Amino acid sequence: MDFYILLGVDRAASLDDVKRAYRRLARQFHPDVNPGDGVAAGRFREIAQAYEILGDPGRRRRYDVMGVESPDQDGPATGFEGFDFSATIHAVQQSTFGDLFAEVFGADEARGGPERGADLHHTLSLSFAQAMAGGEHRLALMRQDICEGCAGTGHASIAAARCPACEGDGMVRSARGHMVFTRPCGRCAGSGVLSQQGCQACGGLGQVRRSDAIVVPVPAGVADGARLRVASRGNAGRAGGPPGDVYVAVRVEEHPLFRRERDDLHLIVPVAVHEAVLGARVDIPVLDGTARLRVPPGTQTGQRIRLRGRGAPSPRDGRRGDLVAEIRVTLPRLLDERSKELLRQFGEINGREKVREQFERFLERG
Repeated sequence: MDFYILLGVDRAASLDDVKRAYRRLARQFHPDVNPGDGVAAGRFREIAQAYEILGDPGRRRRYDVMGVESPDQDGPATGFEGFDFSATIHAVQQSTFGDLFAEVFGADEARGGPERGADLHHTLSLSFAQAMAGGEHRLALMRQDICEGCAGTGHASIAAARCPACEGDGMVRSARGHMVFTRPCGRCAGSGVLSQQGCQACGGLGQVRRSDAIVVPVPAGVADGARLRVASRGNAGRAGGPPGDVYVAVRVEEHPLFRRERDDLHLIVPVAVHEAVLGARVDIPVLDGTARLRVPPGTQTGQRIRLRGRGAPSPRDGRRGDLVAEIRVTLPRLLDERSKELLRQFGEINGREKVREQFERFLERG
């Protein structure tokens, strides 16, 4: 019987190829899947024997040279002892088929390489002025950091001692129903000796939770809802993996006067009746102080005047948007007799008919 043909692999197949082939065939012919099938049970026995030989590099080399396995060799790393194929699958101690193979191969699948740390997400609240100015802002957070006591390994060196889990044998046995498995001891990695113990500072995790403060660079003109990334300041990675990042959601308070649309700022500017009629120059607030706004004669309510380059800076290239001033003509609340008389004269000179003519001309232009 050729073990390579039995597993369906080439003689140059790697150990992983052999293991995959064995898992596939073992699941197909396992007695739990084929209850009462003697042929499947015999095939399962042959598959297990083939894997015992080809899954061990030393025994595989002897098999390739001699064509048979020497009977005086040590037993397999994973063996089947005293298996009763007539046992019912409903026995109390019988494990499920999935649990059985999870236990046999779980150790290999659980081993992983370096793992990247998790990303962290936080919120940074800024005033409108802070958002427009930009700069660096400190943010306090909690993060998983590498344990200094064990340098992230999760264990500390101790004087060598016999492993209590396997009593120095290096192998442990476990029973699942009528099937007995022998495998390397997980606590001492099959050495039978313990030279390390779990780090007390981190409980063997290799990481500790601690408070930290990071500096968040905020570009000038950042908008509400923007998302900033601070690289490599998230949770520490495992097994030498890189740390995660910190993602910061920016919240910008509303300004009592300015309303932002992209990089433009909108401002409502109240002007008196005589200023709107005769024209005027009024001082209005801007981001860096005040600016002089020219109101043309005959300005109407709702008319917009644009000041180039006096808006918000763009967080992408720093270019500033515009300031859009929307005119609101306001009426005086209290009038003395002199003011009332002047308004009456203004109404007589600019009567209703002239107002109607102006309105009709406006409709014709529109």
